[in-house]
Amino acid sequence: MSVDPTGNDLKRYLAEDEGGPVVMLNLLRFAPDGRPSYDQYAREIGPHLQKVGARVVYIGDTSTALVAPDGFDWDAVLLVEYPTRAAFSAMVADPDYQRITHLRTEALSEAVLQATTPRR
Repeated sequence: MSVDPTGNDLKRYLAEDEGGPVVMLNLLRFAPDGRPSYDQYAREIGPHLQKVGARVVYIGDTSTALVAPDGFDWDAVLLVEYPTRAAFSAMVADPDYQRITHLRTEALSEAVLQATTPRR
């Protein structure tokens, strides 16, 4: 399972843009010994988020699943709000950001990265 979006994923993401803010849902499953790498990524991503006007809404470790299919045992959840889908796309295309993405990739064995649209 890939933990990073592909170029085609990003094209589809931008093509489906309804305008306005987007909150990216991240469900994270760490590779063995991956948490330290992800923690470093989390420490270093701040300036990249600020550069595009994004902010972390929530980050936390998961706990008891009350209703979930078998295997739906994620380690952590992260919600990041971007002012637009284009802002997210600009961040991931930025060479400075790309220098730290290996930390996220190395840290995760599986991930879900899902765009969500705030209800108005």
